[in-house]
Amino acid sequence: MVSVSFAYLYFAKENKNGELNFRVTSNGDTISTAEKRIENSNIISNQRSSLITETVKSASPAVVGITVTEILEYRDPYVDDPFYRFFFGDRSRQYKSQSRGSGVIISNDGFILTNDHVAGSGSEITVTLTNGKHYKAERIGTDPISDICLLKISEKNLSYIKFGNSDDAIIGEWVIALGNPFGLFEINNKPIVTVGVVSATGMNLEPVNNRYYLGMIQTDAAINGGNSGGPLINSAGELIGINTLIYGAQGNIGIGFAIPINKVSKIVNELKRNGEVDRNFWIGMRVQNIDEEIAKYYKLPNISGVIVTYIDKNSPSDKAGIQVGDIITTVEGIPVNNDRSLIGIFQEFRTGESIKINIIRENKSQIKTMKLEKR
Repeated sequence: MVSVSFAYLYFAKENKNGELNFRVTSNGDTISTAEKRIENSNIISNQRSSLITETVKSASPAVVGITVTEILEYRDPYVDDPFYRFFFGDRSRQYKSQSRGSGVIISNDGFILTNDHVAGSGSEITVTLTNGKHYKAERIGTDPISDICLLKISEKNLSYIKFGNSDDAIIGEWVIALGNPFGLFEINNKPIVTVGVVSATGMNLEPVNNRYYLGMIQTDAAINGGNSGGPLINSAGELIGINTLIYGAQGNIGIGFAIPINKVSKIVNELKRNGEVDRNFWIGMRVQNIDEEIAKYYKLPNISGVIVTYIDKNSPSDKAGIQVGDIITTVEGIPVNNDRSLIGIFQEFRTGESIKINIIRENKSQIKTMKLEKR
């Protein structure tokens, strides 16, 4: 038997505005046209509101715009020439340069995360909140290698975003990027919002200006110039990454990268304690990239990895049992593509830690343990 529900239509006289009062119901109740309009408005409002919009509303007050002022100096190349100075004087001068980026408040007492390439240098840092207030920020510490910078403003009871678990990021899940692209935040004190998905995780990129980006989160949420340092959050409103890089020279093309928050959290704790990250260790080896001839000679399946060409006596490499001719393929499970990636991988660790290095020697795989001794 098919069950059918009927709608009942009731008409009434015109009201003073010439409108007919009616209501379609399944139980015979009548409701006025005005009440129907209110009901429809509520339905539309509920349909427009979503988990994404509610998350944006909750997270936006914790997003900040950052303006960094740097005093640069032009030195006249002929300033030391007495003849030149007599006629032309000293044309050396100082001038101010400003750059803008984004940041995210991570505690109610004013700690702010951003990128080192945003606020790692400069003589003056100004933070703008969504309430329009401006604060001079203190640079607590910065780490150029990981591209993380920690700031602090003197304020209490601030909105902030809690750390999530970037290791749990799901490829395909919704994510939201907030920030200050092109300085637009400064116009109306509101972050610009873009939405996308997690496109990939664990992405190891080539170094940029001696900054190393390993294990990055890739997203197609639009990230543009000025978004650097802003938060990447999941639909639960948790901070899972710091927006840092875009792929392509012509602006956003749907490939952006964020530093995973689990990595950032470790660095933040070090910056709070010491103002810097301790990587004052040495390895004691030299390596060379593998080309096709080397791969053929060692019967390797591809040219990934590096070959050890020199070992310092009594160095950490020597003590670990690594020898000239060994092929290094992974460090702590992270694939080694070339010599630059090996350098970047070592930057992930700290003085005093012991790490597992996978090598190939005489066509056999071995694991060596190296302790990173103080330089």
